[in-house]
Amino acid sequence: MAASARINVTMMMVMIALAISLYWDSASASSLGEFVDKTINSHKIVIFSKTYCPYCRKAKAVFKELNQVPFVVELDERDDGSKIQDVLTNIVGKRTVPQVFINGKHLGGSDDTVEAYESGLLAKLLGIETDDHDDL
Repeated sequence: MAASARINVTMMMVMIALAISLYWDSASASSLGEFVDKTINSHKIVIFSKTYCPYCRKAKAVFKELNQVPFVVELDERDDGSKIQDVLTNIVGKRTVPQVFINGKHLGGSDDTVEAYESGLLAKLLGIETDDHDDL
């Protein structure tokens, strides 16, 4: 009987620990979603990036060329970077980086950013005047 009671108590403790874990994962995902949303909507230019990514460097170079300073979230420098990338996947449908947002709206990745730059669309979205520019 005592062994049976110990098993029941152990099972109960495991179930409580699992419930707490699920609650914290849910709360964490929610707070990360809030972080991503707030970040996107609080800055004119946001780039979700990784420091070692050549495509990310290319997207950042576009804004340097335009004398614009983006708010950059380097996912590989954050403990929750992979989870933020999961949130971004739900928003944009892709897990790749960079993911660029202008005035709260998704522009796309590196190729989309360069294309918008070369066509003049990016300057228009940013409300800036530009001279003719060289291709990146």
